[in-house]
Amino acid sequence: MDQKEGHLQLTETSSRAEEGGGLTGFERRMLTGLLEACEHPKLSIVLWNGEELRGSSSEEPVARMHVRDRGALFRMLINPELYTGDDYSAGRVEIEGDLVGCLEQIFRGLDSLPDKSVKARLLRWMNRPRANTLAGSKENIHRHYDLGNDFYRLWLDTEAMQYTCAYYARPDMTIEQAQRSKLDHVARKVQLKPGDVVYEAGCGWGGLARHFVKHHGAGKVRAFNISEEQVRFAREEARRQGLDGRIEYVLDDYRNMSGECDVFVSVGMLEHVGVENYPALGDVINRVLKPHGRGLVHSIGRNKAAPMNAWIEKRIFPGAYPATLAQMMQIFEEHQFSVLDVENIRLHYAQTLQHWLDRFESHEDKVREMYDERFVRMWRLYLAGSKATFLVGALQLFQIVFARGQDNTVPFTRDHLYRI
Repeated sequence: MDQKEGHLQLTETSSRAEEGGGLTGFERRMLTGLLEACEHPKLSIVLWNGEELRGSSSEEPVARMHVRDRGALFRMLINPELYTGDDYSAGRVEIEGDLVGCLEQIFRGLDSLPDKSVKARLLRWMNRPRANTLAGSKENIHRHYDLGNDFYRLWLDTEAMQYTCAYYARPDMTIEQAQRSKLDHVARKVQLKPGDVVYEAGCGWGGLARHFVKHHGAGKVRAFNISEEQVRFAREEARRQGLDGRIEYVLDDYRNMSGECDVFVSVGMLEHVGVENYPALGDVINRVLKPHGRGLVHSIGRNKAAPMNAWIEKRIFPGAYPATLAQMMQIFEEHQFSVLDVENIRLHYAQTLQHWLDRFESHEDKVREMYDERFVRMWRLYLAGSKATFLVGALQLFQIVFARGQDNTVPFTRDHLYRI
């Protein structure tokens, strides 16, 4: 094959190649076409017979992807987003070298496919996300968050089990310090005052509610969640810390909120709401937020509208969708909420994920005992792939602060955000 820069290089890497065991002409054209469409990534694909396809003839690959059988290759060619993850989980695909670096190359390549190409449109149709109806949301959340608290306890921070992006006010922070820093950052953004009533939509294991009461004097926090495992843990922890009189963990959907609050926060839930439900979320906020109330939404997002990675949506986070800022504005516009501040802390999530991945790998044997090898490989890929996605800019992390449009008590400057 042509050895010039930007062309694929085919090499024999082993004498194991057997007569008739290599690629057919059709398979070779499909595979080289895929790599060319992905702008010649710095990757090698090593086939079951030892043949190696290199995406660039001039640069060493950051990793080698070993495809163990023809069926795995066929699936990769049909739907690379979904089936490559499935076959890695099953051991039919192996990554030799830097896993995160390999996934960065893949995501950059897939992102380069023209939006209107037949391949791109077909992938969007095949990888449609699940709906987030009342019943659908509960099933989607159950499949991810109710895996068991013991599993998440292995690799999240040991203090509050925060399963959202941390905030590294200093780059050398531990994950525990950075998660506390995130909660304080949110508290400053909403100007939390002693005695404030806080409503939280999607509370995880309840760490934000406990932190707001213990360290910022919140008078009452009502935190809504539809994960039974998480709510059970949060209630037990509040009782253990003597906070249950000031925190109410509500096992219910955010759409059923009632009453009034001074502060509305949602940290890491919007990804599960679905854009079609954003106006309903805006209705909820309008119903409960007091005239001089403050609000914050913290969510994974995108710079340009696109669905969640198909494998993550179908195997890890069913129903998930990372919205653009323009799409998020559907929450605020109908009721004329004013957006006061938008911060993008994308690289903080990449660092958070590295901390989680390190801890996950240090407990790999325990996870394997709890589940199985496929589960270990699946979650390793999910954490590494998520870090890669933030590093390449395919995902963002937005924090949006808002208030009612006629509220003249809003802060005059942003000094309070960084006054520690």
